[in-house]
Amino acid sequence: MNTAFSFLFLCLTSFFTLINPLGTMPVFLAMTSDLPKDERNKTAKKATLYSFFILCGFAFSGQLLFSFFGISINSFKIVGGAIFFLMGMDMLQSRLSPSKIKTEEINSYVSDITITPLAIPMICGPGAITNAIVLMEEADSILKIVFLFSSILIISFFTYLILLSSSRIIKIIGQTGINVMMRLMGLIVMVIAVEFFFSGLIPIINQINFK
Repeated sequence: MNTAFSFLFLCLTSFFTLINPLGTMPVFLAMTSDLPKDERNKTAKKATLYSFFILCGFAFSGQLLFSFFGISINSFKIVGGAIFFLMGMDMLQSRLSPSKIKTEEINSYVSDITITPLAIPMICGPGAITNAIVLMEEADSILKIVFLFSSILIISFFTYLILLSSSRIIKIIGQTGINVMMRLMGLIVMVIAVEFFFSGLIPIINQINFK
């Protein structure tokens, strides 16, 4: 049971740091600045809902993708760890992840921003997708699977609440506060990256030594 709750904690912290709703707030506000409040709220709701289903879909289909392409979970962990580490470096330096939409491209997405780029790749980026696939592989019991999808639901809902309150949150904590939060989350992402990298590397090294 303790292992299951440790897995739940890992799911919650990893999804929160990789989705990074606080880092998404300023860009979300810029992209919806011309929309009425009701439309902005509706956009936030749709984007987070789409992200939830996308993450669940990748969690379910990850095994099929591995089988189809002949990819091992350990190799995926190594690549995922590298992705997480680079994202953590960007966050540690208070920069938005490279998967986020660029400021100069905002106007070109105003007409249709709910799925792209809000849901993908701003909220549901490669790091979060990789995390869903890897954690689904780690879920070796029904309880862990329930915890995994519950975590996706909880963090998606929390992201929705943050986007709804984005204008107020930014006024309260300011840009400096956002940068501090992003650096703290970046440090957590880098720690998770190291864990993922070596959890994939060690079994491969052991297989080589065994052979």
